[in-house]
Amino acid sequence: MDIKHIFILGAGTMGNGIAQVAATSGYTVTCMDVMSAALEKAKATIAKSTAKLLEKERITLYQKAATEGINFVSDFSTLGEADLVIEAATENPELKFRIFKELDEKASEGVILATNTSSISITKIAGSTRRPDKVIGMHFMNPVPLMTLVEVIRGLGTSDETTRTTMEICKVMGKEPVEANDSPGFISNRILCPMINEAIFALQEGIGTPEAIDQVMKLGMNHPMGPLTLCDLIGLDVVLNVMEILQRDLGDDKYRPAYLLKKMVDAGYLGRKTGRGFYKYD
Repeated sequence: MDIKHIFILGAGTMGNGIAQVAATSGYTVTCMDVMSAALEKAKATIAKSTAKLLEKERITLYQKAATEGINFVSDFSTLGEADLVIEAATENPELKFRIFKELDEKASEGVILATNTSSISITKIAGSTRRPDKVIGMHFMNPVPLMTLVEVIRGLGTSDETTRTTMEICKVMGKEPVEANDSPGFISNRILCPMINEAIFALQEGIGTPEAIDQVMKLGMNHPMGPLTLCDLIGLDVVLNVMEILQRDLGDDKYRPAYLLKKMVDAGYLGRKTGRGFYKYD
């Protein structure tokens, strides 16, 4: 299938990052969000990001100009023009099931419906549609313009053709696709989020300060950033959602979320996006 027009649902951190990369890779891009404030923020974020990348000669002036052609919309009126849909909404199973049912009804026949979910079963999401062979996971990493990996996850009914096309699209975007089986958390978050959760347990139990915990992992294990800093970047609410899915779907209490993680999410301390998590941000 010849992919020219990509429709991205969700203008948040992941959605605007995917939109930026798709546009700089030569695709026609539509970015949709029901919140006008999210669309305005996405425009500003993409403009700032591409300006930095241009200054560092990571992209060309032509590629930066391409992002200025992204069509930001608040409804599905242009969905029928898309050759590929990438959903990047909040990591909530019921929300994603509803979205995919609607996408299936409104997207053209044969169009691939991809989800950027970090932990929810692709098979279950595909079950909300009449085209399970066309549903696939495209799990981009944050920040999308800088991170190379895209975890590609096929559901039980995903076709070989859909998988091949998706892998090719990732490569056109300058990404390295790695295929993972449809299991809770896939590969990335099955390993990453329990590590972050354990770091939160260490903080909760007073084993070390946030700075000490992060420094141990940076200096002793050569991680580019500590787990608590990374949790702030990802979003504490996202990490909590993943841990709850792992605990529920794998039935093992070793994945139980730390009480401190739950408490901070309840308080609205979600990390960088709210200005406060394990650290404070301007």
